[in-house]
Amino acid sequence: MGEFDLIKRFFERERSTQVGVALGIGDDCAVLQPAAGQQWLVSTDMLVEGRHFLSTVAPELLGHKALAVNLSDLAACGATPRAFTLALALPRADEAFLAGFARGLFALADAHGIALVGGDTTAGPLNICVTVMGECPQGQALLRSGARPGDDIYISGCLGDARLALEQFRGTLSLPGEDFAQVRLAMERPEPRVALGQALRGIASSAIDVSDGLAGDLGHVLVRSGVGAELDFERLPRSRWLAAQPAAVQQLCLLSGGDDYELVFTAPAAQREAVLAAAQASGTAVSRVGHISAEAGLRVLDGSGEKMALQLQSFDHFKA
Repeated sequence: MGEFDLIKRFFERERSTQVGVALGIGDDCAVLQPAAGQQWLVSTDMLVEGRHFLSTVAPELLGHKALAVNLSDLAACGATPRAFTLALALPRADEAFLAGFARGLFALADAHGIALVGGDTTAGPLNICVTVMGECPQGQALLRSGARPGDDIYISGCLGDARLALEQFRGTLSLPGEDFAQVRLAMERPEPRVALGQALRGIASSAIDVSDGLAGDLGHVLVRSGVGAELDFERLPRSRWLAAQPAAVQQLCLLSGGDDYELVFTAPAAQREAVLAAAQASGTAVSRVGHISAEAGLRVLDGSGEKMALQLQSFDHFKA
């Protein structure tokens, strides 16, 4: 099967009627048209076998995750997904892999109304690069730079299960079979919080998605906003599987885990009811876990309000 047969069979669909897409796959460029009064938001993420995913992951789950991690960036900015491109390097044209990958990819794309409008394929080590495009009303995008002293800090969903699964794969801990299946799903099939991000426009003062660990990702917000933060460790949301682990494992997974693809966001205290309404409207649980302070740096407090002695790190592709 040649390159163009591969594209036509697994990735070419009927001409898109998606809002913002005048012309999708079929020409040298896609033709996109933002609606009046909207700004376009663009983000790219690459997934490399052995670095971002294991060779044992099911192709359908890999297709889902390849798009999900990019949709999570749109969610963090409050954007509505519109279009995406896919660049795919494959060791070989494996039809069973491609069928499963495309099935997972398009199931998530259809769920969020986003159209595949182009990309590239080549032979090489398995590498997946997706670029997403979304739109947001002029000036309403959620950014990392808007946090202010006194703002509350919130987290969607639960943190740490993806790292818990990774530690099982690494052999540093052992979970019962059903427990492992649940945390493995968090690692291999994250759900981007797109609806929550959109609902937070005009409410949240800043936002970011947790991809490299809470400490590091919240740290980006603090640097861009020129502020500090205090987190209540006991209020960080965690699953019952993680809550059953020793304290050191919980600290690692909650603060430095990564691959969660939850949103951490800030909002003025006066917006607490609005935040809860946005969470309810989007069907997403949120937890208030701390506040923004004027003093620079991130401080994590224990149940007694004392600063915990922690070495906070986030994932770094060139140090891991």
